Amino acid sequence: MNSRLSLLEPYPFEKLRALFAGVTPPASSPIRLSIGEPQHATPAVIRDALTAHLDALAVYPTTAGLDELRNAIAGWFRQRYGLTRLEAASEVLPVNGTREALFAVAQAVVDSSRRDPVVVSPNPFYQIYEGATLLAGAQPAFLNQVAATRFALDVAALDEHTWRRVQLMYVCTPGNPTGRVLTLDEWRTLFEWSDRYGFVIASDECYSEIYDDEASPPLGGLEAAQRLDRPDFRNLVVFASLSKRSNAPGLRSGAVAGDARLLRRFLQYRTYHGSAMSLAVQHASISAWQDEAHVRENRAKYREKFSAVVPMLSPVMQIERPDAGFYLWAGVPGDDTTFARELFAATHVTVLPGQYLGRDVQGENPGRGFVRIALVPELDACVDAATRIVGFCRSRA
Repeated sequence: MNSRLSLLEPYPFEKLRALFAGVTPPASSPIRLSIGEPQHATPAVIRDALTAHLDALAVYPTTAGLDELRNAIAGWFRQRYGLTRLEAASEVLPVNGTREALFAVAQAVVDSSRRDPVVVSPNPFYQIYEGATLLAGAQPAFLNQVAATRFALDVAALDEHTWRRVQLMYVCTPGNPTGRVLTLDEWRTLFEWSDRYGFVIASDECYSEIYDDEASPPLGGLEAAQRLDRPDFRNLVVFASLSKRSNAPGLRSGAVAGDARLLRRFLQYRTYHGSAMSLAVQHASISAWQDEAHVRENRAKYREKFSAVVPMLSPVMQIERPDAGFYLWAGVPGDDTTFARELFAATHVTVLPGQYLGRDVQGENPGRGFVRIALVPELDACVDAATRIVGFCRSRA
């Protein structure tokens, strides 16, 4: 067996199951706010396109995908981020959801023959980044994101020796779990450091389409590159998903766009990895990328939930409305694992302890003392859950 598998930590939800072992919650209906699985209905425009192309299951798909799909993806990126150019043939690839692509990019980018390769990640983080790093034969290095700095990435936290070994850096914007969006100045710094040390930036932007103000969508990596005079997107790849944007997590469909040189090698890796997307899913994805009406309706639902829940929770938790995404990163009194376990035992509401999303770095786990609350159920369930959480917090005061 691959000895590197022993380096992997249990996934956060495995830890959560162990935490709840032996707990019998009340008979009230369970409300799961622990996992970021969208629970709104998948739009008819996607379902209809999928079922209309089931005959395509009889055909082997190509890894590069249909021209129509790559054109649809490129068109979406250009329109969404105001890009003056993005070549569908060379700067875009369809992927089977961002999770597998975020894992795969480390396997394609990291050169383990170079001495002590390093991959940088935010902390707290999406655990795929760490797993991909370890299985690629690299060492993870973390940048703590803390409330005192509004969860900014502090690149100066790593020393020069470490940066010289960095081959890949994961960023997540809007952030999971904090909801923070990288600013143009922060992108400028990241690009400067990428140029200085030669590493690739993998920007996880799967929450980019859930935001409050229709007139002010979150900044993305490709847009930042264009605004900072990097039209070739050098050393940058961004990852977009239909799971959150289009309420289609089971479709397993996303996209990667950016540096043509990197994507050419990434396509080579993916061809051997066996990552071709089913043609039926490709046709459903085309319909999804080309339709914005369902995305606006989706944002309106999340906007309504945040407006209802944040005022309810603010008096009993340290909480702010995020820049974007559907998570609340809530500070809680005492230990976050104890809070989550006792909340579940008292209310049948599940939240994720923040320390499960972080690692101990420089003497602290920046997730400790927080819980992640995913506002993914329908409005009534979110309000019900918030009511139970408020009652629980006040009973502990």
